[in-house]
Amino acid sequence: MSEPTTFGRIDADGNVFVKTAAGERAIGSWQAGTPEEGLAHFARRFADLVTEVDLIEARLGSGAADAGQSLSTIKRLRSGLDEAHVVGDIDGLAARLDKLTSIAEEKAGAARAARDAARAEALTRKTTLVEEAEQIAAEATGWKTAGDRLKEILDEWKSIHGVEKKAESELWKRYAAARDAFTRRRGAHFATLDASRKQAQGRKEELVIEAEQIAESTEWNATAARLKDLMTEWKTAPRAAKETEQKLWERFRAAQDSFFKRRSEVFSARDAEFKGNLDRKLEILTQVEALDVDGDPKGAQAKLRDLQAAWHEVGRVPREAQTGLDRRMRVVEDKVKTAMDAAWRRTPPEASPLLAQMREQVARAEQQLASAQAAGDQRRIKEAEKALESKRKFLAMAEHTG
Repeated sequence: MSEPTTFGRIDADGNVFVKTAAGERAIGSWQAGTPEEGLAHFARRFADLVTEVDLIEARLGSGAADAGQSLSTIKRLRSGLDEAHVVGDIDGLAARLDKLTSIAEEKAGAARAARDAARAEALTRKTTLVEEAEQIAAEATGWKTAGDRLKEILDEWKSIHGVEKKAESELWKRYAAARDAFTRRRGAHFATLDASRKQAQGRKEELVIEAEQIAESTEWNATAARLKDLMTEWKTAPRAAKETEQKLWERFRAAQDSFFKRRSEVFSARDAEFKGNLDRKLEILTQVEALDVDGDPKGAQAKLRDLQAAWHEVGRVPREAQTGLDRRMRVVEDKVKTAMDAAWRRTPPEASPLLAQMREQVARAEQQLASAQAAGDQRRIKEAEKALESKRKFLAMAEHTG
């Protein structure tokens, strides 16, 4: 602090003056001590002002002060400086305050712009949240995810500040309306879903009951096909409530498993039986294929008949083996038939039992005709002649073929 006498004086009457560029200005009186003490007293007051200005300047420079409040304080100090009861470099302090005024005004303007930008950003953020809430209310079907998001929007909303009261009120009304609309739509959806699930439960109970009823059937193919159809119907039917769906499924699956387990056991036993039958037929077929058809066709034919009888007494064999077995049997049967036909054609006519039988039939027919002629019975004669003609014709054909 400069010497007080540089910027002030006290006259003989005790009047205190401060020196400025505009001239001296009376600031009070001093009667309590020496002039030096009086000047020092008023200089300390000035020093207090300087300290306050230093503090404002430092806070503005660091950014710790509110520029608007600092500007108000600076203006107050500056306006009161011309009448301040202090002794010091008032002109220099006034210049500092004027400079600080410019700085504070600039910072206050920037702060206002920042606040305006922050308010605009806050308004934009809340508007975006409201628009998202309205979209969720109108379109969302992922009910849990959408409900959780609406709660998150509310939490985020609460963290955003600075929006003007009127604008915030309007946005809040829109958010609240969107949340209520979503709640109503979700409630309607689940009410419909509950009704659908009850209907689905009724339908699936019907499927379960039918599956349980036919699970003991021995109509293997028809029942298996029906259970397959029931499974298709189960898959296409709507789902019941989760716990109910699970219980019904367990019953439905148990009925299916019961049927197919029994069928598997029966089929396994049948397969074992068919395997035994297959082994037996293969044994018979081995004997059939070993017949000496070329050397003894008549004996082969006789043995084949016995083996065929045994073949037919054997039960069913696996389906995939049946065709091959039958084909091998037919090969031998055809071979025997061919051999017998050839042997028959080689038999002399006079040695043919068939020709002998046919000649006897012709002889009896001749006797019957003679008897009818002797009796003079025209009806019998015509019948006898007709029968004799037919038998002679067949005999002639047989003799010609032989």
